[in-house]
Amino acid sequence: MCYSVFAGIEMMQLKRKDASIFPPLFVSWQPGNYQPTVKRTEDAFQACNDIVACFQERARVERQYAQQLSEWSNKWKPVVDSSPLYGSLMKAWQCFLSSADRLASLHASICRSLVSEDGDQVRTWQKDSFHKKLFGGFKESQDTDTGFARAQKPWAKRLKKLDKARRAYHKVSRKEQVAREREAHAQGNPDVAIDKQKKIQEERELAQLESEKVRARYEKVLEEVNRYAPRYMEEMESIFDQSQDEERKRIVFLKQAFLSIHKHLDITNNESVRAVYNELHNTLMAIDEQEDLRWWKNTHGPGMPTDWPHFQEWTPPKKAKKGKKDVEKKGTIERSVMIGGVRVRALYDYVGQETDELSFKAGEEFLKVEDEDDQGWCRGMKDEGWEGLYPANYVEVVV
Repeated sequence: MCYSVFAGIEMMQLKRKDASIFPPLFVSWQPGNYQPTVKRTEDAFQACNDIVACFQERARVERQYAQQLSEWSNKWKPVVDSSPLYGSLMKAWQCFLSSADRLASLHASICRSLVSEDGDQVRTWQKDSFHKKLFGGFKESQDTDTGFARAQKPWAKRLKKLDKARRAYHKVSRKEQVAREREAHAQGNPDVAIDKQKKIQEERELAQLESEKVRARYEKVLEEVNRYAPRYMEEMESIFDQSQDEERKRIVFLKQAFLSIHKHLDITNNESVRAVYNELHNTLMAIDEQEDLRWWKNTHGPGMPTDWPHFQEWTPPKKAKKGKKDVEKKGTIERSVMIGGVRVRALYDYVGQETDELSFKAGEEFLKVEDEDDQGWCRGMKDEGWEGLYPANYVEVVV
């Protein structure tokens, strides 16, 4: 630091009667002015608490949304299944509900990620980076505060000495000014005796000498302060740089934490979400009026199988032997099933990929109307009339 620059600033300050005792050049490093830098540690700790609380609440929003999607899907499934729609239109409507179930699972997983991954990550880092003291506060902030205070102690002593010298100089300067004014008033005044004028002149000369002496002492103290200033700034900047480095680490970590949260929340790049909506879009585009009309014609129109009337011989009913009613009843049921198809139950969810495939949920029952082919496919028919192919190993026979 240039002495002349600092001295010039100090001299400008001296012209103000209410001037601060601290040089303006060091406003940032006046005693105690480093506290905002020290407080950053506690502020960062609180910010971590707020971040965790913020995204825990977002996790609850995700969980509630997942629950609402599931409730909506479950509410409308029986309505859709019993709807008068059929064929590819029915399949498209059902796909909206199955898509909602899959999205519900996705948002439930987002909820878990925000809590168990992101929240735990911040908490763990917070525990490792902030060490609480027994009587409050953090070791990191105390170390920074101690470093600043130790660097400022000799500087504060010099400023105190400088302020004392400045006030002493200002005091004698005022005294000298008063003496000069008295001397000017006495000169040429016939009412003031010569001896009195001489005495006033001597008082002014003494005040001037004292002022020059005190000024010299003040300038000497100021010079000492100026010589110490570079060392003071170096020590303060060293502590400040350490604090900056700790703050840099906090910013870098929180940036990564925010990026992780963004990754979990950004469903636009999620392959599962794209798959859900691509499948839904393909199902909607697969709505085929010709295929649906053909199915209706073959099921409820001229193309349906017709059992024309024919002569039937009368056969006397066989009497069931005692103790064999249940066996005979079961045999009757089996014969009727074999005529109209075999009742099967789905073991897993299946969503048809083509328009001639059958979609179903695990636990759903329907009829198998054609046996398994060489490629492992069967043909089935739902109670509402929808018919199509399905993987044979996805179902089991209802006993």
